[in-house]
Amino acid sequence: MEDNRKIVVLHHDRNYLVIDKPYDMVVNSNDSSKITLQTEIKRLFPHLANPGLRHEFYFVHRLDYATSGVICVALTRNSARAASVTFEKRCAKKYYLALVHGHVEEDCLVVREAIGDDIRELLGSKRMCTSSEYCKNPRDCFTAILVLEKGLRNGKPATKVLLRPGTGRRHQLRVHCSHIGHTIIGDYTYSDRQDHEPHRTFLHSFRLILETDIVNLDIQTPDPFDPSDDRNKWTPTEVLRGIDKETFSAIDKLFP
Repeated sequence: MEDNRKIVVLHHDRNYLVIDKPYDMVVNSNDSSKITLQTEIKRLFPHLANPGLRHEFYFVHRLDYATSGVICVALTRNSARAASVTFEKRCAKKYYLALVHGHVEEDCLVVREAIGDDIRELLGSKRMCTSSEYCKNPRDCFTAILVLEKGLRNGKPATKVLLRPGTGRRHQLRVHCSHIGHTIIGDYTYSDRQDHEPHRTFLHSFRLILETDIVNLDIQTPDPFDPSDDRNKWTPTEVLRGIDKETFSAIDKLFP
């Protein structure tokens, strides 16, 4: 059986540690018995842990439990401050890969829908929703979506997309994909607890560009949704574009 809790180091210098986070792993927890990204980093790099911090490391941004991929950890107070400023000014560029249900008709689109807390959610999953009568404190946000491939996932229509969030709302990419009628495959929460067959949620933080006054980072992972991996059950039948410089440029042009 695959070890889903194995982390991969993508970059390490005196200021930043960049990790390829496994899916189904929380970044940190107040429960010391849980295996988290924090405990795994400490296991590999015990000398980097800072006992003066609540969770021992400067996590300058986060990924959902179900989401895999690039996450940057600052190793000093100064580098944490520099990275935080870049994120707060929305100057960091984050790109995600996802497999979604159905065939997305548009070649590219921008979703501009405010997101807030879903007041109907009573089961503790902290579900979010687009602006409606059920949505508490909605905040403006937008997501750019670029179609890469169309095909079949486990015999059913699916589309591989490149996503770039323009804001950092909770569950933003999952909510926006659901809003346009193409829920991310394996997203149990936003499929109304129906999508339980896939081995994972097919959302991955693929590339991070972080330019700070200390160092400039541009980190990318391999594509975890490669059709050669039998676990994905993914067969593309139409390739619209590859993952290359032109594709990243195309999604960047969707931004205002």
